[in-house]
Amino acid sequence: MNTKRLVTLSILLTISIVLSVLESFFIPSFSVPGAKLGLANIVTIIIIYQFGEKDAFMVLVLRIFLVGLLSGSIFNFPFWLSVSGGMVAFAMMFLFKKFKVFNMISVSVMGSLGHSLGQIVMAIFILDTAELAYYFPLLFMIAIPTGIFVGFTSTKFLNIMQEQIGDKELYE
Repeated sequence: MNTKRLVTLSILLTISIVLSVLESFFIPSFSVPGAKLGLANIVTIIIIYQFGEKDAFMVLVLRIFLVGLLSGSIFNFPFWLSVSGGMVAFAMMFLFKKFKVFNMISVSVMGSLGHSLGQIVMAIFILDTAELAYYFPLLFMIAIPTGIFVGFTSTKFLNIMQEQIGDKELYE
């Protein structure tokens, strides 16, 4: 891995951590518990498209663990919700990007839906409360517009990033 690529990925990891912390502590959430914009996922999508799935997965895992450490929730209930949501979201984005017929916004929406699904399944498992499945439709209704927002923002940010630092030179 060349220095420019490593530095760029490190900066993107830092941005994702800052966005996650800002969203958790300073941006009011929806009136629905567990529903957020998912601003840190902007970075995940950018990395998937600019650097590839392996780097995106690495940055996602690092972000989840580092934010867990910073927030004091490592290995607590919110941490496991974040892990499960992040893993299912990544799997959905990976899968739908491979189809090559979906654009970045569609891939983002699928990631947002996957994140909601992962969180609900983990909450049902940890709390042993199957009734939480009734929460799916509400979270899904929120996941679609937030996924569109994150996908649109990712598209714009990636275009700016490619203009500023180039596209292919990061792979060398």
